[in-house]
Amino acid sequence: MMLMDMILMFVSSLILIVCVLVG
Repeated sequence: MMLMDMILMFVSSLILIVCVLVG
């Protein structure tokens, strides 16, 4: 459960960074 939350947070932040770099 905790690991899942960590992975989800990591993925969402990674997507945000990619959007900022591409945009």
